[in-house]
Amino acid sequence: MAERVVRARNGMFSKEHPHYKWVALSNTTLGMLMATINGSIVLISLPAIFTGIKLNPLEPSNVSYLLWMLMGYILVTAVLVMTFGRMGDMYGRVRIYNLGFVIFAVAAIALVVDPFLSGPGALWLIGWRVVQAVGGSMIFANSTAILTDAFPAGKRGMAIGINQIAAIAGTFLGLIIGGMLAALDWRAIFLVSVPFAIIGTIWSYISLHEVGATGHGRIDWPGNILFAVGLIALLTGITYGIQPYGDSSTGWLNPWVLSAIIGGVVVLVAFVFLELRVKEPLFNVRLFAIKAFAWGNLAGLLASIGRGGLQFMLIIWLQGIWLPLHGYSYESTPFWAGIYLLPLTVGFLVSGPISGTLSDRFGARTFASAGLLLVAVTFVALLLIPVNFAYGIFAVLTFLNGVGSGMFAAPNRTAIMNSVPASQRGAASGMTGTFQNAGNSLSIGIFFSLMIAGLATTLPQTMYAGLTAHNVPSHVASQVAATPPVGSLFAAFLGYNPIASILEPTGILKALPAADSAALTGPSFFPQLISEPFHDGLVIVFIAAAIMSLIGAGASLLMGGKYVHVEKDAAPRAADAAPGAADAAPAPAATVPASELSDV
Repeated sequence: MAERVVRARNGMFSKEHPHYKWVALSNTTLGMLMATINGSIVLISLPAIFTGIKLNPLEPSNVSYLLWMLMGYILVTAVLVMTFGRMGDMYGRVRIYNLGFVIFAVAAIALVVDPFLSGPGALWLIGWRVVQAVGGSMIFANSTAILTDAFPAGKRGMAIGINQIAAIAGTFLGLIIGGMLAALDWRAIFLVSVPFAIIGTIWSYISLHEVGATGHGRIDWPGNILFAVGLIALLTGITYGIQPYGDSSTGWLNPWVLSAIIGGVVVLVAFVFLELRVKEPLFNVRLFAIKAFAWGNLAGLLASIGRGGLQFMLIIWLQGIWLPLHGYSYESTPFWAGIYLLPLTVGFLVSGPISGTLSDRFGARTFASAGLLLVAVTFVALLLIPVNFAYGIFAVLTFLNGVGSGMFAAPNRTAIMNSVPASQRGAASGMTGTFQNAGNSLSIGIFFSLMIAGLATTLPQTMYAGLTAHNVPSHVASQVAATPPVGSLFAAFLGYNPIASILEPTGILKALPAADSAALTGPSFFPQLISEPFHDGLVIVFIAAAIMSLIGAGASLLMGGKYVHVEKDAAPRAADAAPGAADAAPAPAATVPASELSDV
Protein backbone atom coordinates (compact mmCIF):
# COMPACT_ATOMS: atom_id res chain seq x y z
CA MET A 1 0.00 0.00 0.00
CA ALA A 2 2.79 2.41 0.93
CA GLU A 3 4.53 1.61 -2.38
CA ARG A 4 1.39 2.58 -4.32
CA VAL A 5 1.17 5.87 -2.45
CA VAL A 6 4.80 6.67 -3.27
CA ARG A 7 4.24 5.83 -6.94
CA ALA A 8 1.10 7.98 -7.09
CA ARG A 9 2.93 10.88 -5.49
CA ASN A 10 5.86 10.57 -7.88
CA GLY A 11 3.57 10.77 -10.91
CA MET A 12 3.70 9.07 -14.27
CA PHE A 13 7.00 10.69 -15.24
CA SER A 14 8.82 9.07 -12.32
CA LYS A 15 10.97 6.08 -13.15
CA GLU A 16 9.36 4.21 -10.23
CA HIS A 17 5.90 4.52 -11.77
CA PRO A 18 4.59 1.18 -13.12
CA HIS A 19 3.74 2.79 -16.47
CA TYR A 20 7.03 4.64 -16.90
CA LYS A 21 8.05 2.21 -19.63
CA TRP A 22 5.13 3.39 -21.81
CA VAL A 23 6.25 7.00 -21.37
CA ALA A 24 9.74 5.95 -22.49
CA LEU A 25 8.28 4.07 -25.47
CA SER A 26 6.16 6.98 -26.68
CA ASN A 27 9.01 9.47 -26.31
CA THR A 28 11.67 7.38 -28.02
CA THR A 29 9.25 6.44 -30.80
CA LEU A 30 8.70 10.14 -31.52
CA GLY A 31 12.47 10.65 -31.55
CA MET A 32 13.10 7.78 -33.94
CA LEU A 33 10.34 8.93 -36.27
CA MET A 34 11.80 12.42 -36.43
CA ALA A 35 15.36 11.23 -36.95
CA THR A 36 14.49 8.83 -39.77
CA ILE A 37 11.81 10.94 -41.49
CA ASN A 38 14.41 13.67 -41.87
CA GLY A 39 16.83 11.15 -43.32
CA SER A 40 14.55 10.49 -46.31
CA ILE A 41 12.29 13.53 -46.58
CA VAL A 42 14.62 15.32 -49.00
CA LEU A 43 14.96 12.34 -51.35
CA ILE A 44 11.60 12.95 -52.99
CA SER A 45 11.50 16.74 -52.54
CA LEU A 46 14.87 17.71 -54.01
CA PRO A 47 13.29 19.30 -57.12
CA ALA A 48 11.31 21.72 -54.92
CA ILE A 49 14.34 22.48 -52.74
CA PHE A 50 16.66 23.24 -55.66
CA THR A 51 13.98 25.26 -57.42
CA GLY A 52 13.41 27.22 -54.21
CA ILE A 53 17.08 28.16 -53.84
CA LYS A 54 17.37 28.72 -57.63
CA LEU A 55 20.03 26.09 -58.31
CA ASN A 56 20.12 23.62 -61.21
CA PRO A 57 21.49 20.40 -59.66
CA LEU A 58 22.07 18.78 -63.07
CA GLU A 59 24.78 21.24 -64.10
CA PRO A 60 28.16 19.48 -63.81
CA SER A 61 29.46 22.09 -61.35
CA ASN A 62 26.45 21.53 -59.07
CA VAL A 63 26.43 17.72 -58.88
CA SER A 64 28.39 17.77 -55.61
CA TYR A 65 25.60 19.83 -54.01
CA LEU A 66 23.14 17.17 -55.15
CA LEU A 67 25.23 14.31 -53.78
CA TRP A 68 25.76 15.94 -50.38
CA MET A 69 22.09 16.86 -50.06
CA LEU A 70 21.38 13.19 -50.66
CA MET A 71 24.21 11.75 -48.60
CA GLY A 72 25.22 14.24 -45.90
CA TYR A 73 22.61 13.31 -43.29
CA ILE A 74 22.90 9.56 -43.85
CA LEU A 75 26.70 9.56 -43.86
CA VAL A 76 27.01 11.56 -40.63
CA THR A 77 24.57 9.33 -38.79
CA ALA A 78 26.44 6.24 -39.99
CA VAL A 79 29.71 7.63 -38.63
CA LEU A 80 28.52 9.04 -35.29
CA VAL A 81 25.80 6.72 -34.08
CA MET A 82 28.23 4.20 -32.58
CA THR A 83 30.22 6.91 -30.78
CA PHE A 84 27.09 8.32 -29.17
CA GLY A 85 25.93 4.83 -28.22
CA ARG A 86 29.19 4.25 -26.36
CA MET A 87 28.93 7.69 -24.73
CA GLY A 88 25.44 6.73 -23.57
CA ASP A 89 26.88 3.68 -21.80
CA MET A 90 29.45 5.89 -20.09
CA TYR A 91 27.56 9.09 -19.24
CA GLY A 92 23.91 8.08 -19.37
CA ARG A 93 21.75 7.13 -22.33
CA VAL A 94 18.99 9.58 -21.44
CA ARG A 95 21.50 12.43 -21.09
CA ILE A 96 22.90 11.90 -24.60
CA TYR A 97 19.42 11.29 -26.01
CA ASN A 98 18.06 14.55 -24.55
CA LEU A 99 21.02 16.54 -25.87
CA GLY A 100 20.30 15.06 -29.30
CA PHE A 101 16.78 16.45 -29.21
CA VAL A 102 18.12 19.94 -28.43
CA ILE A 103 20.61 19.87 -31.32
CA PHE A 104 18.00 18.47 -33.68
CA ALA A 105 15.53 21.25 -32.78
CA VAL A 106 18.09 24.04 -33.30
CA ALA A 107 19.10 22.65 -36.71
CA ALA A 108 15.46 22.24 -37.78
CA ILE A 109 14.83 25.95 -37.14
CA ALA A 110 18.03 26.98 -38.97
CA LEU A 111 17.07 24.97 -42.07
CA VAL A 112 13.81 26.86 -42.40
CA VAL A 113 15.46 30.31 -42.36
CA ASP A 114 18.04 29.71 -45.12
CA PRO A 115 18.94 33.32 -46.12
CA PHE A 116 20.90 32.48 -49.28
CA LEU A 117 20.28 31.36 -52.85
CA SER A 118 22.17 29.21 -55.35
CA GLY A 119 25.45 27.66 -54.12
CA PRO A 120 25.56 29.48 -50.75
CA GLY A 121 21.95 28.46 -50.12
CA ALA A 122 22.81 24.82 -50.83
CA LEU A 123 25.85 24.99 -48.52
CA TRP A 124 23.67 26.43 -45.73
CA LEU A 125 21.23 23.53 -46.09
CA ILE A 126 23.97 20.91 -46.30
CA GLY A 127 25.77 22.34 -43.25
CA TRP A 128 22.68 22.44 -41.04
CA ARG A 129 21.61 19.00 -42.27
CA VAL A 130 24.96 17.76 -40.97
CA VAL A 131 24.28 19.44 -37.60
CA GLN A 132 20.79 17.94 -37.58
CA ALA A 133 22.35 14.54 -38.27
CA VAL A 134 24.50 14.92 -35.13
CA GLY A 135 21.34 15.33 -33.05
CA GLY A 136 19.63 12.52 -34.94
CA SER A 137 22.61 10.24 -34.25
CA MET A 138 22.31 10.88 -30.49
CA ILE A 139 18.60 10.00 -30.62
CA PHE A 140 19.10 7.01 -32.90
CA ALA A 141 21.99 5.56 -30.88
CA ASN A 142 20.28 5.55 -27.49
CA SER A 143 16.54 5.12 -27.99
CA THR A 144 16.68 1.32 -28.32
CA ALA A 145 18.98 1.04 -25.30
CA ILE A 146 16.59 3.21 -23.23
CA LEU A 147 13.74 0.86 -24.10
CA THR A 148 15.81 -2.23 -23.36
CA ASP A 149 16.49 -0.78 -19.91
CA ALA A 150 12.85 0.12 -19.28
CA PHE A 151 11.12 -3.09 -20.42
CA PRO A 152 11.51 -6.61 -19.02
CA ALA A 153 12.98 -9.18 -21.40
CA GLY A 154 9.61 -10.84 -22.05
CA LYS A 155 8.09 -7.61 -23.40
CA ARG A 156 11.04 -6.09 -25.22
CA GLY A 157 10.05 -7.57 -28.57
CA MET A 158 6.84 -5.58 -28.61
CA ALA A 159 8.52 -2.35 -27.39
CA ILE A 160 11.61 -2.54 -29.56
CA GLY A 161 9.40 -3.69 -32.40
CA ILE A 162 7.30 -0.53 -32.23
CA ASN A 163 10.46 1.58 -31.93
CA GLN A 164 12.17 -0.14 -34.84
CA ILE A 165 9.02 0.02 -36.93
CA ALA A 166 8.96 3.77 -36.25
CA ALA A 167 12.61 4.00 -37.34
CA ILE A 168 12.17 2.22 -40.66
CA ALA A 169 8.62 3.45 -41.27
CA GLY A 170 10.09 6.94 -40.89
CA THR A 171 12.17 6.37 -44.02
CA PHE A 172 8.97 5.47 -45.93
CA LEU A 173 6.87 8.22 -44.33
CA GLY A 174 9.58 10.73 -45.21
CA LEU A 175 8.93 10.01 -48.89
CA ILE A 176 5.19 10.59 -48.50
CA ILE A 177 5.49 13.69 -46.32
CA GLY A 178 8.25 15.14 -48.49
CA GLY A 179 6.18 14.65 -51.63
CA MET A 180 3.14 16.35 -50.11
CA LEU A 181 5.05 19.30 -48.62
CA ALA A 182 7.07 19.83 -51.81
CA ALA A 183 3.80 20.73 -53.52
CA LEU A 184 3.26 23.53 -50.97
CA ASP A 185 6.62 25.21 -50.36
CA TRP A 186 10.18 23.95 -50.10
CA ARG A 187 10.64 25.48 -46.62
CA ALA A 188 7.68 23.44 -45.35
CA ILE A 189 9.84 20.32 -45.89
CA PHE A 190 12.02 21.47 -42.98
CA LEU A 191 9.40 23.45 -41.05
CA VAL A 192 7.32 20.33 -40.33
CA SER A 193 10.02 19.08 -37.93
CA VAL A 194 10.21 22.24 -35.82
CA PRO A 195 7.15 21.84 -33.55
CA PHE A 196 7.80 18.14 -33.00
CA ALA A 197 11.46 18.80 -32.24
CA ILE A 198 10.60 21.49 -29.67
CA ILE A 199 7.85 19.42 -28.04
CA GLY A 200 10.05 16.33 -28.02
CA THR A 201 12.92 18.25 -26.43
CA ILE A 202 10.77 19.53 -23.56
CA TRP A 203 9.04 16.20 -23.11
CA SER A 204 12.25 14.16 -23.02
CA TYR A 205 13.78 16.38 -20.33
CA ILE A 206 10.60 16.14 -18.23
CA SER A 207 9.81 12.47 -18.60
CA LEU A 208 12.92 10.33 -19.13
CA HIS A 209 15.24 9.03 -16.39
CA GLU A 210 18.37 6.94 -16.24
CA VAL A 211 17.21 3.39 -15.48
CA GLY A 212 19.88 1.11 -16.92
CA ALA A 213 23.43 0.32 -15.98
CA THR A 214 26.06 2.94 -16.78
CA GLY A 215 29.76 3.00 -16.07
CA HIS A 216 32.48 5.58 -15.99
CA GLY A 217 35.33 5.24 -18.42
CA ARG A 218 37.41 7.02 -21.01
CA ILE A 219 36.49 7.85 -24.57
CA ASP A 220 38.48 5.83 -27.06
CA TRP A 221 39.72 8.83 -29.05
CA PRO A 222 42.11 6.89 -31.33
CA GLY A 223 39.30 4.47 -32.12
CA ASN A 224 36.82 7.28 -32.75
CA ILE A 225 39.21 9.05 -35.11
CA LEU A 226 40.16 5.91 -37.05
CA PHE A 227 36.55 4.83 -37.40
CA ALA A 228 35.37 8.26 -38.57
CA VAL A 229 38.19 8.66 -41.09
CA GLY A 230 37.81 5.14 -42.45
CA LEU A 231 34.04 5.13 -42.79
CA ILE A 232 33.85 8.66 -44.24
CA ALA A 233 36.53 7.82 -46.82
CA LEU A 234 34.84 4.55 -47.77
CA LEU A 235 31.30 5.92 -48.08
CA THR A 236 32.42 9.13 -49.81
CA GLY A 237 34.45 7.14 -52.34
CA ILE A 238 31.49 4.88 -53.08
CA THR A 239 29.21 7.92 -53.46
CA TYR A 240 31.50 9.67 -55.93
CA GLY A 241 31.96 6.38 -57.79
CA ILE A 242 28.61 6.99 -59.50
CA GLN A 243 29.92 10.12 -61.26
CA PRO A 244 31.48 9.64 -64.73
CA TYR A 245 35.25 9.72 -65.09
CA GLY A 246 36.97 10.20 -68.43
CA ASP A 247 35.35 7.97 -71.04
CA SER A 248 33.78 5.74 -68.38
CA SER A 249 30.10 6.06 -67.40
CA THR A 250 31.07 5.69 -63.72
CA GLY A 251 33.98 6.85 -61.59
CA TRP A 252 35.18 3.57 -60.12
CA LEU A 253 38.52 3.92 -61.94
CA ASN A 254 39.02 7.49 -60.73
CA PRO A 255 42.30 7.47 -58.70
CA TRP A 256 40.68 9.64 -56.00
CA VAL A 257 37.74 7.26 -55.70
CA LEU A 258 39.98 4.20 -55.57
CA SER A 259 42.25 5.87 -53.01
CA ALA A 260 39.26 6.77 -50.81
CA ILE A 261 37.75 3.28 -50.94
CA ILE A 262 41.01 1.32 -50.50
CA GLY A 263 42.32 3.75 -47.90
CA GLY A 264 39.02 3.65 -46.01
CA VAL A 265 39.06 -0.16 -45.91
CA VAL A 266 42.69 -0.19 -44.68
CA VAL A 267 41.89 2.31 -41.92
CA LEU A 268 38.82 0.32 -40.83
CA VAL A 269 40.87 -2.89 -40.66
CA ALA A 270 43.44 -1.05 -38.52
CA PHE A 271 40.55 0.19 -36.37
CA VAL A 272 39.36 -3.38 -35.69
CA PHE A 273 42.85 -4.49 -34.62
CA LEU A 274 43.16 -1.44 -32.39
CA GLU A 275 39.81 -2.16 -30.72
CA LEU A 276 40.96 -5.69 -29.83
CA ARG A 277 43.78 -4.18 -27.78
CA VAL A 278 42.01 -1.23 -26.14
CA LYS A 279 40.73 -1.69 -22.59
CA GLU A 280 37.58 0.41 -23.14
CA PRO A 281 36.93 0.20 -26.90
CA LEU A 282 34.47 2.23 -28.94
CA PHE A 283 33.60 -0.90 -30.91
CA ASN A 284 33.44 -4.01 -28.74
CA VAL A 285 34.52 -6.53 -31.37
CA ARG A 286 34.05 -9.35 -28.86
CA LEU A 287 30.29 -8.87 -29.02
CA PHE A 288 30.49 -10.64 -32.39
CA ALA A 289 31.21 -13.82 -30.44
CA ILE A 290 27.45 -13.80 -29.75
CA LYS A 291 25.90 -15.38 -32.81
CA ALA A 292 22.60 -13.50 -32.50
CA PHE A 293 24.52 -10.21 -32.51
CA ALA A 294 26.86 -11.15 -35.35
CA TRP A 295 24.39 -12.78 -37.76
CA GLY A 296 21.63 -10.33 -36.84
CA ASN A 297 23.79 -7.36 -37.79
CA LEU A 298 24.86 -8.97 -41.07
CA ALA A 299 21.22 -9.57 -41.95
CA GLY A 300 20.34 -6.02 -40.91
CA LEU A 301 23.09 -4.54 -43.11
CA LEU A 302 21.95 -6.49 -46.18
CA ALA A 303 18.29 -5.66 -45.54
CA SER A 304 19.17 -1.98 -45.17
CA ILE A 305 21.08 -1.94 -48.49
CA GLY A 306 18.17 -3.62 -50.27
CA ARG A 307 15.58 -1.34 -48.67
CA GLY A 308 17.53 1.80 -49.58
CA GLY A 309 17.98 0.60 -53.14
CA LEU A 310 14.27 -0.13 -53.44
CA GLN A 311 13.39 3.42 -52.37
CA PHE A 312 15.69 5.00 -54.95
CA MET A 313 14.56 2.76 -57.78
CA LEU A 314 10.85 3.24 -57.03
CA ILE A 315 11.26 7.02 -56.93
CA ILE A 316 13.03 6.98 -60.31
CA TRP A 317 10.44 4.59 -61.71
CA LEU A 318 7.48 6.70 -60.60
CA GLN A 319 8.80 10.26 -61.01
CA GLY A 320 10.81 9.75 -64.17
CA ILE A 321 8.68 7.28 -66.12
CA TRP A 322 5.31 6.03 -64.87
CA LEU A 323 3.72 9.25 -63.64
CA PRO A 324 4.62 11.35 -66.75
CA LEU A 325 3.34 8.55 -68.97
CA HIS A 326 0.02 8.72 -67.09
CA GLY A 327 -0.42 12.43 -67.64
CA TYR A 328 1.19 13.91 -64.51
CA SER A 329 3.32 17.02 -64.93
CA TYR A 330 6.93 16.77 -63.84
CA GLU A 331 6.33 19.47 -61.23
CA SER A 332 3.66 17.34 -59.51
CA THR A 333 5.49 14.00 -59.60
CA PRO A 334 7.10 14.23 -56.11
CA PHE A 335 3.66 14.64 -54.51
CA TRP A 336 2.07 11.78 -56.43
CA ALA A 337 5.08 9.48 -56.04
CA GLY A 338 4.62 9.81 -52.28
CA ILE A 339 0.92 8.95 -52.60
CA TYR A 340 1.52 5.93 -54.83
CA LEU A 341 4.12 4.56 -52.41
CA LEU A 342 1.58 4.36 -49.58
CA PRO A 343 1.09 0.55 -49.90
CA LEU A 344 4.77 0.02 -49.10
CA THR A 345 4.42 1.99 -45.85
CA VAL A 346 1.09 0.41 -44.93
CA GLY A 347 2.49 -3.10 -45.35
CA PHE A 348 5.38 -2.27 -43.07
CA LEU A 349 3.18 -0.68 -40.41
CA VAL A 350 0.77 -3.63 -40.43
CA SER A 351 3.31 -6.43 -40.04
CA GLY A 352 5.98 -4.79 -37.88
CA PRO A 353 4.24 -4.54 -34.48
CA ILE A 354 2.60 -7.97 -34.89
CA SER A 355 5.88 -9.73 -35.68
CA GLY A 356 7.65 -7.89 -32.85
CA THR A 357 5.07 -9.02 -30.31
CA LEU A 358 5.00 -12.62 -31.57
CA SER A 359 8.79 -12.81 -31.52
CA ASP A 360 8.63 -12.42 -27.71
CA ARG A 361 6.85 -15.78 -27.58
CA PHE A 362 8.39 -17.71 -30.46
CA GLY A 363 11.79 -16.13 -31.06
CA ALA A 364 13.13 -13.98 -33.87
CA ARG A 365 14.51 -16.51 -36.32
CA THR A 366 11.30 -17.62 -38.07
CA PHE A 367 9.90 -14.12 -38.54
CA ALA A 368 13.17 -12.50 -39.62
CA SER A 369 14.02 -15.25 -42.12
CA ALA A 370 10.51 -15.47 -43.58
CA GLY A 371 10.36 -11.69 -43.87
CA LEU A 372 13.51 -11.44 -45.97
CA LEU A 373 12.42 -14.39 -48.11
CA LEU A 374 9.20 -12.52 -48.88
CA VAL A 375 11.22 -9.40 -49.70
CA ALA A 376 13.37 -11.42 -52.13
CA VAL A 377 10.26 -12.81 -53.85
CA THR A 378 8.82 -9.31 -54.34
CA PHE A 379 12.08 -8.07 -55.86
CA VAL A 380 11.87 -10.82 -58.46
CA ALA A 381 8.15 -10.19 -59.03
CA LEU A 382 8.77 -6.48 -59.66
CA LEU A 383 11.01 -7.51 -62.58
CA LEU A 384 8.15 -9.42 -64.21
CA ILE A 385 5.77 -6.48 -64.52
CA PRO A 386 6.14 -3.98 -67.38
CA VAL A 387 7.69 -0.56 -66.78
CA ASN A 388 4.32 1.00 -67.64
CA PHE A 389 2.51 -1.27 -65.17
CA ALA A 390 -1.09 -1.53 -64.02
CA TYR A 391 -1.06 0.14 -60.61
CA GLY A 392 -3.03 -2.63 -58.86
CA ILE A 393 -0.27 -5.24 -59.21
CA PHE A 394 2.40 -2.67 -58.32
CA ALA A 395 0.48 -1.77 -55.14
CA VAL A 396 0.17 -5.43 -54.14
CA LEU A 397 3.87 -6.13 -54.68
CA THR A 398 5.06 -3.04 -52.80
CA PHE A 399 2.61 -3.85 -49.97
CA LEU A 400 4.05 -7.37 -49.69
CA ASN A 401 7.57 -5.95 -49.74
CA GLY A 402 6.60 -3.72 -46.81
CA VAL A 403 5.09 -6.70 -44.99
CA GLY A 404 8.33 -8.66 -45.42
CA SER A 405 10.44 -5.75 -44.19
CA GLY A 406 8.19 -5.38 -41.15
CA MET A 407 8.39 -9.10 -40.37
CA PHE A 408 12.17 -8.85 -40.38
CA ALA A 409 12.93 -5.51 -38.72
CA ALA A 410 11.44 -5.77 -35.23
CA PRO A 411 12.42 -9.39 -34.41
CA ASN A 412 15.92 -8.82 -35.75
CA ARG A 413 16.58 -5.73 -33.59
CA THR A 414 15.00 -7.38 -30.52
CA ALA A 415 17.20 -10.46 -30.86
CA ILE A 416 20.31 -8.28 -31.16
CA MET A 417 19.48 -6.13 -28.13
CA ASN A 418 18.42 -9.09 -25.97
CA SER A 419 21.69 -10.85 -26.71
CA VAL A 420 24.10 -8.34 -25.15
CA PRO A 421 24.98 -7.52 -21.52
CA ALA A 422 23.16 -4.57 -19.94
CA SER A 423 26.34 -2.50 -19.71
CA GLN A 424 26.86 -2.82 -23.49
CA ARG A 425 23.36 -1.92 -24.67
CA GLY A 426 24.23 1.61 -25.76
CA ALA A 427 27.27 0.43 -27.69
CA ALA A 428 25.30 -2.45 -29.21
CA SER A 429 22.48 -0.12 -30.25
CA GLY A 430 25.03 2.25 -31.77
CA MET A 431 26.81 -0.54 -33.64
CA THR A 432 23.52 -1.84 -35.01
CA GLY A 433 22.53 1.68 -36.02
CA THR A 434 25.87 2.07 -37.78
CA PHE A 435 25.23 -1.03 -39.88
CA GLN A 436 21.73 0.18 -40.75
CA ASN A 437 22.81 3.71 -41.70
CA ALA A 438 25.89 2.48 -43.54
CA GLY A 439 23.58 0.21 -45.52
CA ASN A 440 21.50 3.22 -46.55
CA SER A 441 24.66 5.02 -47.68
CA LEU A 442 26.01 2.00 -49.54
CA SER A 443 22.70 1.51 -51.34
CA ILE A 444 23.13 4.79 -53.24
CA GLY A 445 26.56 3.91 -54.58
CA ILE A 446 25.80 0.24 -55.22
CA PHE A 447 22.38 0.51 -56.85
CA PHE A 448 23.01 3.68 -58.80
CA SER A 449 26.19 2.09 -60.20
CA LEU A 450 24.33 -1.11 -61.12
CA MET A 451 21.59 0.91 -62.78
CA ILE A 452 24.13 3.04 -64.69
CA ALA A 453 25.83 -0.16 -65.87
CA GLY A 454 22.49 -1.39 -67.19
CA LEU A 455 21.65 1.92 -68.88
CA ALA A 456 25.09 2.25 -70.47
CA THR A 457 24.53 -0.85 -72.62
CA THR A 458 21.33 0.31 -74.34
CA LEU A 459 20.53 3.98 -73.57
CA PRO A 460 22.98 5.60 -76.06
CA GLN A 461 21.57 3.69 -79.04
CA THR A 462 18.00 4.27 -77.88
CA MET A 463 18.65 7.98 -77.36
CA TYR A 464 20.24 8.35 -80.80
CA ALA A 465 17.38 6.54 -82.55
CA GLY A 466 14.71 8.56 -80.70
CA LEU A 467 16.32 11.92 -81.49
CA THR A 468 16.99 11.24 -85.17
CA ALA A 469 13.40 10.00 -85.57
CA HIS A 470 12.35 13.56 -84.71
CA ASN A 471 14.71 15.15 -87.26
CA VAL A 472 17.54 16.01 -84.88
CA PRO A 473 20.73 16.08 -87.00
CA SER A 474 22.93 13.04 -86.66
CA HIS A 475 25.94 14.89 -85.23
CA VAL A 476 23.78 16.54 -82.52
CA ALA A 477 22.04 13.25 -81.71
CA SER A 478 25.43 11.51 -81.40
CA GLN A 479 26.66 14.22 -79.04
CA VAL A 480 23.55 13.97 -76.83
CA ALA A 481 23.60 10.16 -76.87
CA ALA A 482 27.20 10.22 -75.65
CA THR A 483 26.13 12.09 -72.49
CA PRO A 484 26.87 9.84 -69.45
CA PRO A 485 23.75 7.90 -68.33
CA VAL A 486 24.08 9.29 -64.80
CA GLY A 487 22.65 12.58 -66.10
CA SER A 488 19.49 10.89 -67.34
CA LEU A 489 19.30 8.82 -64.14
CA PHE A 490 19.53 11.88 -61.90
CA ALA A 491 16.94 13.62 -64.09
CA ALA A 492 14.55 10.72 -63.62
CA PHE A 493 15.30 10.62 -59.89
CA LEU A 494 14.55 14.33 -59.57
CA GLY A 495 11.45 14.20 -61.75
CA TYR A 496 13.00 16.48 -64.39
CA ASN A 497 12.59 16.33 -68.15
CA PRO A 498 16.23 16.61 -69.29
CA ILE A 499 15.70 16.68 -73.06
CA ALA A 500 14.92 20.40 -73.23
CA SER A 501 17.88 21.35 -71.01
CA ILE A 502 20.21 19.16 -73.09
CA LEU A 503 19.03 20.38 -76.52
CA GLU A 504 18.47 24.09 -75.80
CA PRO A 505 22.21 24.98 -75.64
CA THR A 506 22.65 23.45 -79.12
CA GLY A 507 20.00 25.79 -80.58
CA ILE A 508 18.52 22.88 -82.51
CA LEU A 509 15.03 23.12 -80.98
CA LYS A 510 14.34 26.42 -82.76
CA ALA A 511 15.40 24.93 -86.10
CA LEU A 512 13.17 21.86 -85.86
CA PRO A 513 9.57 21.69 -87.08
CA ALA A 514 7.17 22.77 -84.32
CA ALA A 515 5.68 19.29 -84.03
CA ASP A 516 9.08 17.65 -83.48
CA SER A 517 10.16 20.30 -80.98
CA ALA A 518 6.92 19.88 -79.01
CA ALA A 519 7.25 16.09 -79.05
CA LEU A 520 10.86 16.12 -77.82
CA THR A 521 10.12 18.44 -74.90
CA GLY A 522 6.69 16.97 -74.08
CA PRO A 523 5.90 14.72 -71.11
CA SER A 524 6.03 11.40 -73.00
CA PHE A 525 9.21 11.39 -75.08
CA PHE A 526 11.79 10.99 -72.32
CA PRO A 527 9.82 8.41 -70.27
CA GLN A 528 9.19 6.30 -73.37
CA LEU A 529 12.82 6.69 -74.42
CA ILE A 530 14.25 5.55 -71.09
CA SER A 531 11.70 2.80 -70.30
CA GLU A 532 13.44 -0.10 -72.01
CA PRO A 533 17.00 0.83 -70.91
CA PHE A 534 15.66 1.45 -67.39
CA HIS A 535 14.17 -2.04 -67.28
CA ASP A 536 17.52 -3.50 -68.36
CA GLY A 537 19.13 -1.75 -65.42
CA LEU A 538 16.28 -2.73 -63.11
CA VAL A 539 16.93 -6.40 -63.83
CA ILE A 540 20.51 -6.05 -62.57
CA VAL A 541 19.50 -3.98 -59.54
CA PHE A 542 16.62 -6.11 -58.29
CA ILE A 543 18.40 -9.42 -58.87
CA ALA A 544 21.26 -8.09 -56.72
CA ALA A 545 18.74 -6.95 -54.08
CA ALA A 546 17.02 -10.36 -54.12
CA ILE A 547 20.37 -12.14 -53.62
CA MET A 548 21.20 -9.84 -50.69
CA SER A 549 17.80 -10.59 -49.14
CA LEU A 550 18.33 -14.34 -49.51
CA ILE A 551 21.74 -14.12 -47.86
CA GLY A 552 20.17 -12.03 -45.09
CA ALA A 553 17.48 -14.69 -44.61
CA GLY A 554 20.21 -17.32 -44.27
CA ALA A 555 22.03 -15.16 -41.71
CA SER A 556 18.78 -14.83 -39.75
CA LEU A 557 18.47 -18.61 -39.61
CA LEU A 558 21.93 -18.77 -38.06
CA MET A 559 20.97 -16.38 -35.22
CA GLY A 560 19.51 -19.21 -33.18
CA GLY A 561 16.13 -19.40 -31.50
CA LYS A 562 14.72 -17.25 -28.70
CA TYR A 563 17.88 -15.60 -27.43
CA VAL A 564 18.09 -13.69 -24.12
CA HIS A 565 21.41 -12.86 -22.50
CA VAL A 566 21.69 -14.04 -18.89
CA GLU A 567 23.37 -11.62 -16.50
CA LYS A 568 25.52 -13.36 -13.90
CA ASP A 569 25.41 -12.24 -10.27
CA ALA A 570 22.59 -9.83 -11.14
CA ALA A 571 20.14 -8.75 -8.46
CA PRO A 572 16.80 -10.58 -8.66
CA ARG A 573 14.11 -8.72 -10.56
CA ALA A 574 11.14 -7.28 -8.70
CA ALA A 575 8.92 -9.10 -11.17
CA ASP A 576 10.23 -12.38 -9.84
CA ALA A 577 9.98 -11.34 -6.21
CA ALA A 578 6.40 -10.11 -5.90
CA PRO A 579 3.16 -10.85 -7.72
CA GLY A 580 1.86 -7.96 -9.79
CA ALA A 581 5.27 -6.32 -10.14
CA ALA A 582 5.95 -7.61 -13.64
CA ASP A 583 5.48 -4.20 -15.18
CA ALA A 584 8.11 -2.49 -13.03
CA ALA A 585 11.31 -1.24 -14.60
CA PRO A 586 14.13 -3.81 -14.40
CA ALA A 587 16.82 -3.47 -11.81
CA PRO A 588 20.29 -2.62 -13.12
CA ALA A 589 22.17 -5.76 -14.05
CA ALA A 590 25.73 -6.60 -13.26
CA THR A 591 28.35 -6.22 -15.94
CA VAL A 592 29.43 -9.48 -17.52
CA PRO A 593 32.89 -9.83 -19.06
CA ALA A 594 32.96 -10.56 -22.77
CA SER A 595 34.56 -13.92 -22.04
CA GLU A 596 31.44 -15.00 -20.15
CA LEU A 597 28.93 -14.23 -22.87
CA SER A 598 26.95 -17.29 -23.85
CA ASP A 599 23.92 -18.32 -25.85
CA VAL A 600 20.85 -19.38 -23.95
